[in-house]
Amino acid sequence: QACGRQAISRTMPSSAKYIPGQIVRHRRFAYRGVIIDVDATFQGTDDWYDEVAQSRPPKDRPWYHVLVDEQDAVTYVAERHLSADSDDSPIDHPMLEDFLGERQDDGTYASLHTMN
Repeated sequence: QACGRQAISRTMPSSAKYIPGQIVRHRRFAYRGVIIDVDATFQGTDDWYDEVAQSRPPKDRPWYHVLVDEQDAVTYVAERHLSADSDDSPIDHPMLEDFLGERQDDGTYASLHTMN
């Protein structure tokens, strides 16, 4: 479930384990997705966190905006809930081209934005 944040940042937090364009899997809910943005720390509202983040992941670690494969959904996920996905099949999401470029040889997607 998205946290309601509209703007997509253009900088990559140095502490982030994953990068935009990387395919990941949610450890708890087992869905695949592709990262479109990274926040160095939680940027949602306290109300959203209280309602949605039931496992109380740390707010002071990276959080990721993820397009969910085979769904019309964008999620906001704490780093501890993600792992790199070894499935090399492409991501199917209606907004993929709005955020990411072509698929690379290594299975990741090219970012449309230059990281600082």
